[in-house]
Amino acid sequence: MIHDKVLSRRTVLKGMGVTLALPWLEKMGMQTSWAAGNTPIAQAAPNRMAYVYIPNGVVPSAWRVATEGALPAKLPPILQPLADLTKDFSILSGLTADKARANGDGGGDHARAMAAYLTGAQPRKTDGANIKVGVSVDQIAAARMGDRTRLASLEVGADSSKMAGGCDSGYSCIYESNMSWRSSTQPMPKEVSPKLIFERLFGSGTDLERARRDAERKSVLDAVRDDFRELNVRLGADDQRKLDEYFTAVREMEQRISRAGASSAPKLPVGVKAPAGIPQSYEEHLRLLADLVVLAFQTDTTRISTFVFANEGSNRSYPFINVREGHHSLSHHGNDPAKMAKIQDINVFHTTQLAYFLNRLKSVKEGDGTLLDHSMIVYGSGNGDGNRHNHDDLPILLAGRGCGTIRQGRSIQYGKETPLNNLWVSMLNRMDIRDVQFGDSSGELKKLAHDLAKVVLP
Repeated sequence: MIHDKVLSRRTVLKGMGVTLALPWLEKMGMQTSWAAGNTPIAQAAPNRMAYVYIPNGVVPSAWRVATEGALPAKLPPILQPLADLTKDFSILSGLTADKARANGDGGGDHARAMAAYLTGAQPRKTDGANIKVGVSVDQIAAARMGDRTRLASLEVGADSSKMAGGCDSGYSCIYESNMSWRSSTQPMPKEVSPKLIFERLFGSGTDLERARRDAERKSVLDAVRDDFRELNVRLGADDQRKLDEYFTAVREMEQRISRAGASSAPKLPVGVKAPAGIPQSYEEHLRLLADLVVLAFQTDTTRISTFVFANEGSNRSYPFINVREGHHSLSHHGNDPAKMAKIQDINVFHTTQLAYFLNRLKSVKEGDGTLLDHSMIVYGSGNGDGNRHNHDDLPILLAGRGCGTIRQGRSIQYGKETPLNNLWVSMLNRMDIRDVQFGDSSGELKKLAHDLAKVVLP
């Protein structure tokens, strides 16, 4: 039941085992960005953070912005799908993940690239059960502020997390398929099924209730219809429109997941079943995952997410863009122009999906800005050039304004060997977590804009 005159930000709609969080509504009170001044905590829009990972690095010459300053009108080839978003992101050059390097441990650059990316720690070289790396930056944030939302964090990806076996020069498969780590020995496996993620977000009842809805082709929205009607009569026209748009988005998501589960499956080995709700189209899979992260942020179900496009060392082929060779195999191109062109095509495909994700965040209005304005989205890889297996000058893109604490639209160049962990510390600071010494960080990453000592954070 809904009683209060000013609607609580934590208001949910309930019914038949379903708990449906709401987007921000005007009736919840004005939300402003932190940069607007000394904004009361109760009125401030929350900051979000998401880490989007791509494997095998990029073609550096097709990614790199040559000079520091405003992003050029003509972006490098890999960044061109983002041309309409140049005011919403920056390219950060010169950042290094030192613990992804061998440091005396020999081969295994792919395993170390993902394992060290968010942890800032050197993974123990083992393909047995004695794995060890470090706590990832997303989970540091989740431990500090996860109690403010229904889910402390959300881990999604298009490739399943491998939890056993050896994959890369004596390193466990766990390392190259898990980016998020709750402890030094406990990874946070990602969920690949849009259907299961949807059910996790919206609390879709018991197995029996879900099965009954599936059989009767009912929506989770049907379960909360009574609560919706009670709320809707108390809302103004703008809030009613916003709620209708949100319900439409939820219903469309259900339908897309249903279609994905009903699509014809490819032939699989005997005894192997494809998880329900995973599209046959890789692009549609990534876009469904992106839309689910957007819904999770929009409803304040979580403020922290990791999103893995593909596991590190992935040898996925991309026949739909005429790349039939495996990604990892092509990344060892030896400067062959034909192979480099195909890697570039893969890189462009990935940034096209990033553009979709950022545009979806930007389309959601929230207070005096958008969901993208109130987020920090990092897109990148723990490998620089897959051919060289280098971990310096990584391809790193930072999108979103972090609630007004980040100035975008720039190429920002840092000195050689600047720790990637400085970026992670800077993001933690913007989540009001300011007392963490993370890996080899030397402190706050400069040039992002705004001295945080002068910014009042919620």
